[in-house]
Amino acid sequence: MERFDVIIVGAGPAGIFSAYELVKSEKPLKILMLEKGRDIYKRRCPKHTNGGKCVHCKPCAITTGWAGAGAFSDGKLSLSHEVGGTLPELLGVEETMDLIKYTDDIYLKFGADSAVHGAEFSSEMNEIRRKSIDANLRLVHCPVRHLGTEKAQELYRKLFDHVVDKGVEVKFRTPVSELIIENNEIKGVKAKGEEFYADNVIVAVGREGSDWLLHQCDKEKISTDVGIVDIGVRVECRNEIMREVNENFYEAKLIHYTKTFDDKVRTFCSNPGGFVSSEYYEGDLAVVNGHSYKEKKSDNTNFALLVSQKFTEPFNAPIEYGKHIARLANMLTKNHVLVQRFGDLKRGRRTTKERLYRNNIMPTLKDAVPGDLSLVLPHRILVDIIEMIEALDGVTPGLASDETLLYGVEVKFYSNITRVGKDFQSESVNNLYLGGDGAGITRGLMQASANGVVMAREILKKY
Repeated sequence: MERFDVIIVGAGPAGIFSAYELVKSEKPLKILMLEKGRDIYKRRCPKHTNGGKCVHCKPCAITTGWAGAGAFSDGKLSLSHEVGGTLPELLGVEETMDLIKYTDDIYLKFGADSAVHGAEFSSEMNEIRRKSIDANLRLVHCPVRHLGTEKAQELYRKLFDHVVDKGVEVKFRTPVSELIIENNEIKGVKAKGEEFYADNVIVAVGREGSDWLLHQCDKEKISTDVGIVDIGVRVECRNEIMREVNENFYEAKLIHYTKTFDDKVRTFCSNPGGFVSSEYYEGDLAVVNGHSYKEKKSDNTNFALLVSQKFTEPFNAPIEYGKHIARLANMLTKNHVLVQRFGDLKRGRRTTKERLYRNNIMPTLKDAVPGDLSLVLPHRILVDIIEMIEALDGVTPGLASDETLLYGVEVKFYSNITRVGKDFQSESVNNLYLGGDGAGITRGLMQASANGVVMAREILKKY
């Protein structure tokens, strides 16, 4: 039986920055990280070398492995407390901003680009804000540091080398199956038939592990709340349509409350010159995402439109609800992402290959299957998406073109919210720290990284 001071479950940004902060203290701690995916040096998505065809790796090379989904994301660091999670609710705005600054400095130390997009408002940005107000859209000011997919991978490789050189033991292809809890106190974890024991356990499993974490919470009576379900589509249009917003903000965070249902719809993860991508979760569940590179560029911009739904009792399965909708799309496409032209959606007709390939906008996701989103998404969500696109057309004229592409579905699996204190320790299990996107606490690279720093600092107080 091996014993550690700290076990970190999950090697995404929250887990990585927990490890970084622990070794920075130079205290003689024995630290183990367990990750279900691959080493950062071995993470390869076969789609990038075989003409865009997914071969259904198990586990998915895009969503698992060192740096989690962040390694293959667009690599955007949101430098505002208003974006990317709930840390301000737990820690306050001032402490959250201090953490973001501290974490951002670490990213810079390991090679992040010094340029920040949208740091100060220009006259052009003020005009975009005016148009947003006129279109009943709220523009959230969020400066962004853009890593780019390939540069993000380089940076996370350096962080891997750093924490390993400092003595952190990392086991890859080692998914944790169970938490070991006795008398409301964490004792360790089970993984691949072995038991690993520790005084403190950090669970930072990301969106890929959110369903597993929810089942563990149910089994072990770990306190949770039902969270918000975020379901929507990824929009793709020509760069010319988004040029003004892209050049001034890189990514404009826009929120709309729809006329018909008063539902909240938001833009998320914009990728100027980027590429739409698919990612696979357990059970070969295909959902859509997007990314962009520092050097390699397309003719298109893509971004997500997410509809937020808050359910009440007796509903308690937001993750399964999102997966159910994704499965409907997968049934129609044999486990591929579905794509539809906006004009076809409004007219109630299926997009065909013939209509798709006479477009000015060519899809960057080559294995997407033309289809009909109205057979997949609930009516309410479809109405919300249509109204949001029409509102955005007031800021970026041409977005509501018949030719704009909608990929479905985009689902964010961070909907179970674990109950934690300011130290991110579980309310019901001592010495168990819960953080990151999988715990329903964060929704992006920066706040997940900052969350990892806080959990490590709280553990260090014990030594």
